[in-house]
Parts: sequence; structure tokens; C-alpha cells
Amino acid sequence: MTTAEAYARFATREVRGVSPAYERLSLAVSRDHELLTLLDGLPPAKRQPNLLFGVVRWLGGPVEDPAAFHDYAVANWPVIEAQMRVRATQTNEAGRCAVLLPVLAALPQPLALLEVGASAGLCLYPDRYAYRYGEHRVGSGEPVLDCAASGLVPPARVPQVVWRAGLDLNPLDVTDPDDVSWLDALIWPEHGHRRARLRAAAAVAAADPPLLVRGDLVDDLPALAARAPAGATLVVFHNSVLYQVPVPRRKAFVRLVRDLPGHWVANEAPEVLPYDGLPTPSGEGLHNVLALDGTPLAWTRGHGQAMTWFG
Repeated sequence: MTTAEAYARFATREVRGVSPAYERLSLAVSRDHELLTLLDGLPPAKRQPNLLFGVVRWLGGPVEDPAAFHDYAVANWPVIEAQMRVRATQTNEAGRCAVLLPVLAALPQPLALLEVGASAGLCLYPDRYAYRYGEHRVGSGEPVLDCAASGLVPPARVPQVVWRAGLDLNPLDVTDPDDVSWLDALIWPEHGHRRARLRAAAAVAAADPPLLVRGDLVDDLPALAARAPAGATLVVFHNSVLYQVPVPRRKAFVRLVRDLPGHWVANEAPEVLPYDGLPTPSGEGLHNVLALDGTPLAWTRGHGQAMTWFG
């Protein structure tokens, strides 16, 4: 896929109807030969729209108007490029816990959670948040995570978590203002509710920080998994992470995680982690597949705002 095609696809599949500003911007960049040439000077993994737009937002540049964005990006490309080379898309959306909860609550309790690609670890606290599935409410914490769920009976309670750890090439620290500002910059412009959710979830994590380890998802996973306490069900999980991993390493990770004790929960796009015989998703836009131990269970939306359980 060319860079132009990647930006056009981002506009039509990920942000259409969700972020008008980023839809306009993505389509404009997909036709902007000057910016495309600059982007093509970066490694392929560093050309993605979320990373470019997040860096420009983090630097204080304009993302609402494509013409102003073009002028700012061209004028400030050296600093933008430098940041894109050292930063990564680490969207740490606590709302994704809402689609994980039905699986986590049904596993043998208590749980030892290990998130691959954990960013700042905000998805390691599914027991601390509250949830609304339509009229059904679960838990009593903050933030309250809303999820439009169909085809399943929502869980009656949050899971019991006795250990939580994350693995990431560049773990972020919710007590570091610079790291939190980067997480904020990755949130799409119109999504004020997600900014409020980030602040509430960051407060939860800062009050009881998780174990976050800098490391590789293949080389360093076994050692971290071995630190989980005996008597707890180990759950290795990940959310929209594997698209950033080269295919050979992705396959090596899948082989590895299948052989670990406990359970494996994946929430990834179907082209990234494919399954046979998936039903057609309802509606347009990008959908992930929620799976337990390699068995697909549901379509989910990217920020945990909706899920459709397979029959």
C-alpha cells in the first residue's frame, strides 16, 4: 500500500463519521505530493496518519484546516520528522476495557493481567472502572465506560485482579506530564469525552502504578509472564498493537503466546490477525475481532464504544 493509499484508507475506514477533522486532513494528505514525498523519507512504520497528526497536535500545530496543516508541516518538517522517528502511536484508550470485560469476567478468578503493547497501562485496570452497556451498569469506579453491546448478556461484576503488568518497547509514565501530553495528543480533535476519560483513568493508574517493563513482545514476554503469582489465572492480552509488528515477529508472538499457561485475549483488526469464517460486520468503519485463545468471539469498534457478539 502506498502512503497516499494508507491516508485515503484511514479517512474512509477509521475516521469517517468519527472525526470529521481527521477525515478532511487524511484525504488532503493523500493528495498532497509535497507532504507524501516528505513522509516517504521515513521508515514505513513511521508514516502512519495517527503518528503524523499526533505529533503536529503535540507540537501545537493546526489539524482542523488542511491548508494550514500543510503550511505548518512543510515549514516545521525537521522537528516533526525528528519526533515521528522517536515516538510511536501508543493510543492508550481505557474504553477498550469495555469489550474485554465480558471475557475477563468469565475466566477463572482471580486474574493476573499482562498487557502486550501496554503504553501507560491504562487498560490494566478493568476492575477499577465502571461500565454501561445500554441500561446495564457494572462496577462503581471512574471513569464510566459506555459500550453499545449486542448479542451478549453483559457481565454481572468486574473481575478480581491480583497482579497487573505491561510490556512495551517504550512504556509511558502517567505521572510524567510529557507522557500524558503525548497520550492526549493521540486523541482525535473532537473527542473531548476521551480526554476526560484519559484524565480519570490516568488518576487511577497513578494512584497504584502497574509493573511496566520495557521489552519486546517475543524476546521478553516469557520472563515477565513467569513473574505472575501462582494461584491466579494468567491472561495475556493486547489491543490494536500487532499492526505495528512486522509479520514474521507477529507470527512468532502468536506461536509463543499459545504455549504460555493461562489464556490469551486478542483485540486486533482481522487483516492483522486473521480468522476463518468471520461473519460480515454490521455498518461501515474499522472493526477489530475480539478473540479468546485463538477463537473469535465478537466484532469490536476501535475505542471500545461498541461490540457485536457472534451468534
